[in-house]
Amino acid sequence: MTSVNWAWAQQDSLLDLFLQSFRTGENIEHFLKHLLVVAFDGLAFERCKVVHPYCYQLMVDMDFTGQQGFLTKGYIELVWAKVELQRYILEQGYNFLFTDVDIIWFRNPFKHITVYADMTTSSDGYIGDPDDINNSPNTGFFYVKSSNITVQMMRYWHDARKRFPPHHEQAIFINIKQELVNSLGIKLQFVDTKYFGTFGQFSTDLNKICTMHANACVNGLGAKLPDLKGLMEYWKNYTALPIEEKKKGLFTWRKPTNCRL
Repeated sequence: MTSVNWAWAQQDSLLDLFLQSFRTGENIEHFLKHLLVVAFDGLAFERCKVVHPYCYQLMVDMDFTGQQGFLTKGYIELVWAKVELQRYILEQGYNFLFTDVDIIWFRNPFKHITVYADMTTSSDGYIGDPDDINNSPNTGFFYVKSSNITVQMMRYWHDARKRFPPHHEQAIFINIKQELVNSLGIKLQFVDTKYFGTFGQFSTDLNKICTMHANACVNGLGAKLPDLKGLMEYWKNYTALPIEEKKKGLFTWRKPTNCRL
């Protein structure tokens, strides 16, 4: 599951690049048959239906059509609407993997998601142990199993917004992650940035990378797009190499030049 507004869904924006990454990735195009795109406004919904068969418009009170800058009021409301929807999905008995639309996919991420954890999340800062609560979570990419305890977790997470205003969902998750483990008994696991890279903790091993997230790019959509497109071109060059050249591990890509953390 991913989510978009009009700024992200219009032609040649993030949604097009996101969908393209499944087609150029390594044996992951079949995931498109299982991908739900949630639209936060009518324009995004109509555009989604042009490029993808599985679209859902979430009815919200605010106008989310324009670009929502990081930590603006619109951005904050958007991410919390997303958390409410995710809880509803769990209540219906469905597991889900949520991925931000500014993440490009290269390989199957499920090979690195264990069955024992209630929630598996990507990391902004990975310190080597997937079970260490001191890892810094990035909730732009996470997998949750449906159960009574994970429904409670999502409700606890949303309710914590009142305790830490006016923060966005990731900042509050960082504040309550220890409580989720201690009070609810949530089994939380973090994935290695070697496989799930971010612009903040950049992975350079193209033989291992599964996803790359253009996170915390404070100069916005106009910076994210060219940087992600650049990485896609590097990936295409990498996939065109002979197998023996790939095994050498010498081919890599350049760090983003437009985004600034």
